[in-house]
Amino acid sequence: MTPPPARRRRRTEGDSAVPRLALPRRGSVRRSQMITTYGVGSLIAVDNESFIVSGIDDAYRSWPLDEAPNIYEHRLARVLGVTHFRLPPASEDTSKDGIRVRRFPLWHSCPKCQSLQHVRGFNPLAGKNVCTDCDDEPLVPSRFVMACEDGHIDDFPYWKWLHRKNRDEGVTGRCGGQMSMRFSGRSASLRSILISCTCGVPEVSMEGAFRRSALTDLGVRCEGRRPWLKDAPAEFCTQAPRTLQRGSSAVWQPVLKSALSIPPWSDGLAAKLTDHWEDLRSFSSRAEIEIYLKGAFRGDNSISADAVMELLEAEQEEDPTREGDSDAAAVSRYQALRRQEYERLCSGNALRDKGREEQFICEPPVTDPSVLAPFGVSRPMLVKRLREVRALKGFTRIADPESSSEGHEAALSLTPTDWLPAMEVHGEGVFVRLDENRVDNWAESVAVAARVERMRTNHDRILRERATDPAEVPPSPASPRMVLLHTLAHVLINEWSLEAGYPASALRERLYTDDTMAGFLVYTATSDSAGSLGGVVAQGEPDRLAEALHSALQRATWCSADPLCIETRASGVGGANLAACHACAMLPETSCEHNNILLDRALLVGTPEDSHLGFFTNVVEH
Repeated sequence: MTPPPARRRRRTEGDSAVPRLALPRRGSVRRSQMITTYGVGSLIAVDNESFIVSGIDDAYRSWPLDEAPNIYEHRLARVLGVTHFRLPPASEDTSKDGIRVRRFPLWHSCPKCQSLQHVRGFNPLAGKNVCTDCDDEPLVPSRFVMACEDGHIDDFPYWKWLHRKNRDEGVTGRCGGQMSMRFSGRSASLRSILISCTCGVPEVSMEGAFRRSALTDLGVRCEGRRPWLKDAPAEFCTQAPRTLQRGSSAVWQPVLKSALSIPPWSDGLAAKLTDHWEDLRSFSSRAEIEIYLKGAFRGDNSISADAVMELLEAEQEEDPTREGDSDAAAVSRYQALRRQEYERLCSGNALRDKGREEQFICEPPVTDPSVLAPFGVSRPMLVKRLREVRALKGFTRIADPESSSEGHEAALSLTPTDWLPAMEVHGEGVFVRLDENRVDNWAESVAVAARVERMRTNHDRILRERATDPAEVPPSPASPRMVLLHTLAHVLINEWSLEAGYPASALRERLYTDDTMAGFLVYTATSDSAGSLGGVVAQGEPDRLAEALHSALQRATWCSADPLCIETRASGVGGANLAACHACAMLPETSCEHNNILLDRALLVGTPEDSHLGFFTNVVEH
């Protein structure tokens, strides 16, 4: 059969000469999903088509900057090396345009004629995804792709997979045949997906394609392709490619960095000075700053020289460049953000700071906190108003975004930009701090140290296995203090989900744990005012908090999976948990900072054999 003549194709979606409004819409997602679920480099399915979200390069106008409002969080921006952040475009109802996407994967199959080939081989009309030989039958994008831990992604090598048994016969080029894909229907396994070719090679199934070395054994190597970046050259890559399902969560995992807006950066003044920082940093006296402000902000007397000097002094103290530029320094810079937040959460706001523009209001409860003394909890703080900025720094494929080094992170753009996509969320929370001396005395127990050491060893092994250079992997954060606070935050969130009117998936933890910190913030944050209804703050009153702690710890003494859960020697990913499962201590993925690892409720309430192992043994009934 003579193939039909090739049709003229219009310009591609990424061509900057095409007016933005000329491209058809392919679907819509929520604004927050552009950071957490469908960010740059992710795959998104729309009806029977599949696309990859384009990068943020300004040169190719992949993101409509006129529809992406600026947001500012000075502390986080300095750590990430940008000047500001941008919100993704709004929903389809209010956005004139949207984010660019590119078709991926490019290999498709026709369910009617069973043909398997590159989408160009079906010769569809521009913007269509149909088989012209089968009366415009909709095509099915490949279910399989291949990716590596450095973030590269490419189409699955169907031809090499099918012709692998002919390698010894000197078949080095294309056979010239037409491949087909069919489903035997005998089962839902990979064995039922069969691929054949008109050249006569034996039909093979997809069984075994997901083995770690399946593609390496065929001589397939990663070619360093980055289809989310227009005109991006292939990178040299030494990582072994792996087969993944197109819809798997391992195909795209965001690397998110966040910070709370705290004084003196939380009153909106820093945002007004964004375009003036370089000039202001050059002045050394109050008089020079005052003269500059009068010229730059004529008629606006709301910006005082004293307030600007306070910001400049705070910026100097928080300068992230003082720590160096290594990966370890990057970790310490992020930890420095937490220490600043911890100090502010402990001290709260002065009354004069609580203006209408203030985005951080934190104060102690008015009732006596002595009722919390048996739990070793210091005075809680009620965070009645908070603002959090969550920025998409990069993404990973296959590798765990929390455990991989920065070398595994794939970039959002081909050339550096001065902004990153981010979300601005508002909410409320309760800050809980434990008595550090009591925690230190408890952590000296040999039994406690032994349990945590087992978890740390397993976690360190996971980090080394997933790292490009094991020598540069930071050590596991597991410590008696960290595991204790992490597990306590989890059981308290589960308890408050029953009392505060929010589901557990709407509550989040923010841990503050190192040698100088021993606390956590449980909060709810949304992109509108729904996160500040007072339901969580009300739980921070000492009487209510004591009741919730007692109930949560009492629940933690028993799990429906016991005695298997409490007696297990290792659980969770790579054995990084001990006594923790979905029936007792684990949370939805949106709530946990550490992907539900480094948990052990035995450190809270002890075990049947050793009740003194638990930090709260004296306040629970066994």
